[in-house]
Amino acid sequence: MTLGAEGVTSLAFCWRLERRDGAGLGLTSHDQQLVIAGTRYRPSPAITPAAVRLRAGLEPQRGEVEGALSDAALSERDLEAGRWDGARVTLFAVDWEVPDGEQVKLVGGGLGPVSIKDNGFAAELVGAADKLAAPVCPETSPECRAELGDRQCRVDLAGRREMFAVTAFSGGELGLDRAVDARFLFGEVCVLDGDNGGWRSRIIAVSATGVVLRDVPSFALAAGCRVRLTEGCDKRFTTCRTRFANSANFRGEPHLPGNDLLTRYPGA
Repeated sequence: MTLGAEGVTSLAFCWRLERRDGAGLGLTSHDQQLVIAGTRYRPSPAITPAAVRLRAGLEPQRGEVEGALSDAALSERDLEAGRWDGARVTLFAVDWEVPDGEQVKLVGGGLGPVSIKDNGFAAELVGAADKLAAPVCPETSPECRAELGDRQCRVDLAGRREMFAVTAFSGGELGLDRAVDARFLFGEVCVLDGDNGGWRSRIIAVSATGVVLRDVPSFALAAGCRVRLTEGCDKRFTTCRTRFANSANFRGEPHLPGNDLLTRYPGA
C-alpha cells in the first residue's frame, strides 16, 4: 500500500485484540465493516491511536491508544475488571477500498493496564521488542523461579483444582462453603460467575472458613458465586522434592552460598 496523496484518503486503522481468556475483537476506524483474512473488523471510529512511535533497530516499540466506550465488546465493566489487561494487540493500517491488500503493521504486542477516564479509556501498547529489555539470565535464588504447573515446572495440575461456592466476601477475606486445607496456600483463585468472571488472585492465607486474597476484585463477590481454587507452592526445594516429586525441574539454587555465608560461622 502506498500512502501517497491518493492513498491517504482511503487509509483505515485496524485493531485486532485477543484477551488472555481467548475472547477476541476486531475494530476499525473506518465507518463500515471490513473483512480482512476472514476476520470481521467492526466500525469504531472513536478507537484511535493517540501516539505511535516506530524506530529502526531493536529498540522497544511503544504506542498509546485511547477511545470512547462506544463498543459493546469494550464495556466499562470489563475494562474495570482488568479483562483486557495483557491482551495481545495488533494495530495496522489498510486501504479500505482493498482491505485484503497490503497492510502496514504499526504496533504488535501487549496491552498495558487500562485506565478509565470520563466516558473513555486509555492504555499503553507495549511492543514485542520490549522483551529485549528483560535480563538475559535470571538472578540466582534459593527459591524456585517457576510457577506451579508452567512449562518450566511441568507439574500436572489435573486433580489439583477444586470447586467451591462463595458464602461471604469482605476486605479480601473470601468465605467458602467448605474447609480449605493448606495445599491451596500461595495458590490461585479464579472466579467463574458474575461480573468478576475470569478474575484471578493469589491466595496468601488459608483458614478453616475460607481464604485471604492478595488482590480485591473490581466488583463485589455475591454469595453462591462459584470459584475454582488451584493448589499452591511455597517454592522451596524441600516442598518440590517431597510433595511434588519434581526436584529435577526445580528452578532455583538451594545449595548455592548466599551473601550471608560469612555470618553463618562463629567469629566471622
